[in-house]
Amino acid sequence: MTVPLPPLPPIPGEDVEHVPPGRSLVDVLDDQLATVTTLVDELRADETPDERRRQLADVVVAELSRQVSAERQYLYPTVRALLPDGDALAEAGGAEDATLLRALKDLQGTGVADPEFRGRVDEVADIVHRHAADTAALLAPLREAATDEQLIRLGNRVEMVKEAAPTRPHPAAPAARPWNAVVDPALGVVDKTRDLLTRRTTYAEDL
Repeated sequence: MTVPLPPLPPIPGEDVEHVPPGRSLVDVLDDQLATVTTLVDELRADETPDERRRQLADVVVAELSRQVSAERQYLYPTVRALLPDGDALAEAGGAEDATLLRALKDLQGTGVADPEFRGRVDEVADIVHRHAADTAALLAPLREAATDEQLIRLGNRVEMVKEAAPTRPHPAAPAARPWNAVVDPALGVVDKTRDLLTRRTTYAEDL
């Protein structure tokens, strides 16, 4: 069984299998998971100053909101298509994403000086570490089940989806195809406009 993706355009004069440029789905998600786990660990560290903590919280919310969108659009459909127990694994991952979005919404709406802030940071951090381990367990069999071409094609799509994805949590938004592919970019436009107006930091490299 293969992932249902559009065919690559033909390359004149080449009969061999073409591997497109880009990074594989596994590498893209591995890097993203490493980034967000580092960020949440710094966010919950006692020595982190409050000003830095607010920026970190904003970036954690944005990075994870983008990641959830990408996982829903490409990771879980691929898991369903390629892995023997893919439906159950995708359902479990989707449920955890929903839990994460609700926790992110609570974190986003809580000021650093609020007594509940630390507890909400801990809740997000615990979910992120659990989610990172669960996702890593999905990526290993996917690497074996998919071709290099499929994984790179999917990695390219994940990176494109993340650029158009929401930067804020929207727990009530559609979680499955085809509606998430329509709604998420529209929410992303609204979120990015708000980010620009409030000068909110949303990328780890901008910290």
